[in-house]
Amino acid sequence: MQQRSHHVRGPAAAGAVAAALVLATAASAAVAQDATTVVGGERLGRPAVQVAPLAGAPALPVELTGRSWLVADATTGDVLAARNAHLPLPPASTLKMLFADTVLPKLDRSLEHKVAPAELANLGVGSSLVGIKENLPYRVEDLWRGVFLSSGNDAVHVLAHMNGGLARTVAQMQDRAVALQARDTHVVSPEGYDQEGQVSSAYDLTLFARAGLRNQDFRSYCSTRTARFPGGVDKTTGQRTAFDIANTDRLLGKYPGLIGVKNGYTTGAGATFTGAAERGGRTLLVTVMHPESQTKVYDEAASLLDWGFAAAGRVEPVGHLVDEPAAAASAPAEAPATGVVPHAIEQAHHALGPAGWTTLVLGGALALWSAGRARTRRLRLRPAAVEAAAAPLAFARTGATALGGSTAVGGRGRRRAARALRSTVRSARRRLHNHRA
Repeated sequence: MQQRSHHVRGPAAAGAVAAALVLATAASAAVAQDATTVVGGERLGRPAVQVAPLAGAPALPVELTGRSWLVADATTGDVLAARNAHLPLPPASTLKMLFADTVLPKLDRSLEHKVAPAELANLGVGSSLVGIKENLPYRVEDLWRGVFLSSGNDAVHVLAHMNGGLARTVAQMQDRAVALQARDTHVVSPEGYDQEGQVSSAYDLTLFARAGLRNQDFRSYCSTRTARFPGGVDKTTGQRTAFDIANTDRLLGKYPGLIGVKNGYTTGAGATFTGAAERGGRTLLVTVMHPESQTKVYDEAASLLDWGFAAAGRVEPVGHLVDEPAAAASAPAEAPATGVVPHAIEQAHHALGPAGWTTLVLGGALALWSAGRARTRRLRLRPAAVEAAAAPLAFARTGATALGGSTAVGGRGRRRAARALRSTVRSARRRLHNHRA
């Protein structure tokens, strides 16, 4: 991001900037304070097992070794039980759910793309691969099958490059996590490969699964058990070959009613799993992170699903999965940032946007003007001047489009509004200067 240097002239301008900084600090502090609250409910921030059984409720499974886990109703969002729901841990390939939720709606599934060698570079040592060959074309839908079934990091990298590059995709993923209120998640790589600082939580992964399953293509890919994947070119016949791939989710096709969603394993993360299952008209979500052994992640996820279906209606919720704000869900995709935004708190200044900073600066100028009025106790404004003084704030709140977007004030109306804004600020400064003199 480019930073511009502004030369402040005169005490009024300096005071305006100072007042704006005070307002900005207060705004950032308010955002940070709000970000410290536990998303989904206070009990989900506690480290011990959280469950509130009613009469006749079944007991939780005895042997649960996962460092963090959660089981919730996908429809209502009620969290039925959890342990360390917000504990940040390496997510391994379960982070691919956020990748798919972010990128999948942007690319036409029928699009065919020829893979460049650079798109397969810098894959982590030991990465899971579906087997993409450079300089050959692949359809987007085949690449997504490579992501969901084989957990192919090569498929992720190709799709990320199609989306504008790895850095752009990581930034979009972080923005998507923020929109979903997944505050425990810090994205460093799009495929979930072990990277310093890359973490998520059982709560956040469950949010990603819930959001992704609302997309029919996402749901279809994650529930596919086997598929044919394009191979290389046969040197004898010159024809394109194909081979079978199978979903690495060991519960898919074995646990009754399982829909998906994604499993993962790395040396640093251990085993992770997020699944969704439907039974009797009820859909449950479960996430298990870092059990004692890789195979236990499936056993513990299955036992938590069994318990959840039996306990539904017999336990009080201990929290809830937050819903995506309607404005974020319906908003069109925006141009992504060029860098990684690591945490919701740290990007509070970025989230204010141009209109927000305009409001702060103008608010600072008005605050300084009001202070001068109080000190002199002699300044009397006509009603029309009072309305004009309030206009900049109202104008700024309309957002960037009101300052020149295609759907807001246009043509001569926009120019008149801009002139009125400049005139009001100049008038306030002159009056303050005259009374100080």
